[in-house]
Amino acid sequence: MGVLKATSSWLSGGVPFPRRRSEHGWVLGITDFWTYVLGTAAIVLLPGPNSIFVLSVAAQRGVRAGYRAAFGVFLGDTVLMVLAAAGVASLLQAYPPIFMVVKYAGGAYLAWVGLGIIRSAWRKWRARGTANGSTVGDAIAHSEQAPDNTMVRPWPLEQTGSQSAGSAVPSGADAGDETARRRGADRAGMQRPFRRALIVSLLNPKAILFVVSFFIQFVEPGYAHPALSFLVLGAVLQFFSALYLSGLIFGGQFLAGQFRRRRRLSAAASTGIGVLFVGFGVKLATATAG
Repeated sequence: MGVLKATSSWLSGGVPFPRRRSEHGWVLGITDFWTYVLGTAAIVLLPGPNSIFVLSVAAQRGVRAGYRAAFGVFLGDTVLMVLAAAGVASLLQAYPPIFMVVKYAGGAYLAWVGLGIIRSAWRKWRARGTANGSTVGDAIAHSEQAPDNTMVRPWPLEQTGSQSAGSAVPSGADAGDETARRRGADRAGMQRPFRRALIVSLLNPKAILFVVSFFIQFVEPGYAHPALSFLVLGAVLQFFSALYLSGLIFGGQFLAGQFRRRRRLSAAASTGIGVLFVGFGVKLATATAG
């Protein structure tokens, strides 16, 4: 089995294993299970690109899109855990060029996402007066035509009776075409959070090394089925991640209400998130495998 080979390679490579069993022994090859639970809960609460991305998507596009982004994070984390169990971490450490390529690609992608958020926030700031002088349709069309709207787009403007008399409302076939176009754009937008969250998760070689260095401390080296141990540890991690991301998603809905009433606050918050993503990209690009 690949996991057994990986386990033997870790042993031969000098990776430290906990030789001491807990007072109550080990179950399913896991030692000090409750210590692992506490450590996992603390680690999940640390802010990172995945959690901030999910919060941003939920605040901008709602609960459904937020959970699409969360599912992208879940899948990405699952893939990384499988790769870690299969011995990819040893490969990254043995061949630094592979680690360098992945980390630079991940850093560049995070920075690109951050710059896209900043550009969209700047457009939102400049267009904050659209509600007073333009139609709702014009505002929506502007947000949908933006080339970088895959992450953030201006808040939908609410139609009121104070709109100018010259506001045009599509009807008949034009209204049907407009509705279909908007629904198609919404469906496309709902797919992008999942894809982007997945890419953000996967393009992080440090995450693979972290999974190995953290998980392996709680796996009994003499256990005959280490894959089962990794499965249980991974399930615990995903459980806490699901709880945390769900809290962020519904918290993002509260922020959405605040941002709809305060467009400048929305633009400023989006700019801050963009700067964070650029910072995450720089941090990843300068990371080392050790």
